[in-house]
Amino acid sequence: MAEKYQVVIIGGGPGGYLAALRAGSLGLKTALIEKDTLGGVCLNHGCIPAKVLTHGAALYRRLQTAGEFGINFKGLEFNYPQLQQKKKAVVGELVGHIGEMMKNNSIDVFYGIARALSSNLVSVCMSSGEDVNLKTENIILATGSDEIYPPTPGIDQPGIMTSREALALENLPKTMVVIGGGVIAIEMASIFMGFGVKVTIAHRSERLLRRMDLEMVRRLSTYLRKNGLEIMMNSPIKVIEKDQKGYRLTVNGRQGEEIVEAESVLLAVGRKPAFGDQNLEALGVAYESSGIRVNSRMETSVPGIYAVGDATYPGYFLAHAAYHQGIAAAENIAGSEAHFDGSTVPSCLFTDPELACVGLSEEEAKEKGFENLKIGKFPFSANGKASTQSESEGAVKIISAGEDEKIIGVHILGSHASDLIQEGTLAVAKGVTAADLAELIHPHPTLCESVWEAAMAINKTSLHITRR
Repeated sequence: MAEKYQVVIIGGGPGGYLAALRAGSLGLKTALIEKDTLGGVCLNHGCIPAKVLTHGAALYRRLQTAGEFGINFKGLEFNYPQLQQKKKAVVGELVGHIGEMMKNNSIDVFYGIARALSSNLVSVCMSSGEDVNLKTENIILATGSDEIYPPTPGIDQPGIMTSREALALENLPKTMVVIGGGVIAIEMASIFMGFGVKVTIAHRSERLLRRMDLEMVRRLSTYLRKNGLEIMMNSPIKVIEKDQKGYRLTVNGRQGEEIVEAESVLLAVGRKPAFGDQNLEALGVAYESSGIRVNSRMETSVPGIYAVGDATYPGYFLAHAAYHQGIAAAENIAGSEAHFDGSTVPSCLFTDPELACVGLSEEEAKEKGFENLKIGKFPFSANGKASTQSESEGAVKIISAGEDEKIIGVHILGSHASDLIQEGTLAVAKGVTAADLAELIHPHPTLCESVWEAAMAINKTSLHITRR
């Protein structure tokens, strides 16, 4: 006889496991089905492993320049396999913590391949080999996303990596070509550059990071190039060939056909929604290749079936967006009125320096025709805390609109941008004005004072900057 639940969640990544925890905390009898390891790609093969390596690369870079603070190292060495062990330990600890939280919230976890047969029945082919049927009142689809493979000849050759394999490398190559120009591509390039790998980015488009503010992207590109990154724009790959030294890429560059050779190739052109072998048509769930259609309550076109995370449209492909979508779905199943607002989802790029943004870019604001558009900027080079840490690269950019000068976009390039952006998220989400933010007392000396100064710059009143 099938066990009965109030909600069955398919997928144990960020959206799925947060939905399970919230459902459990609300007293719903909950089952979570995961085909691999709790935490999904983000925790096991993406966000968390990447940030361990990012921190290692940044720390290594800082130690190399520690002499200006009177700290001198003799024979400074870097052990990459040891860093990989640290990464595995962090991931293992966090996965174990999720498992403990599942037990504490009385959530039944099933490991295997799940298929929703209807809005009230889920079949699970368990990893142990047995088949289990779960009756349920509601289903949450949290099936995640897959890597995009472009139709480039030679892209499927053995040894060509995605970010998953790159993050698991035990030994560093001397040279690497990264194919792509989005968040994953730039983060991966920044990581391996930090360890001394000669990295070249080959991107088919005319700009990097198309969802971020163009001015800030150009600033970041300048810093990355200064640190050794070679960037080839408008350069689609014609063919990839393997030879004794590694790989030979024929690139249609701006000056015609070029040959680029590298010891390793990393494919990072983006991700696409994955539906986890669900027969969505049979279920009656409306979807397209761009994702499952949901409303702000995370409901699909079928009553009782919800969807969250990377599998939904529009795709944010961000763990924190999936978190809040999962929470909203669970709360609605429990009888609350919860909505997910995607207009104020912050985005963070964990390069060195970091780039983070929320709301509209300058280009988007102009395209949408906002009136009385004003922009305030403040460089970290004029910030006291940044100077004390020798981390003065970057700037804060705030965009306001309307007669009341409400903040509609915040963009931060610099040290700890991913932490600083939350003040911008609050400002955009709550309709804070530039004057409100400028009046808020910020502690000194801190990096967040740059946000304060950028808000004052909306009306040309920033103080710690030289004017001409």
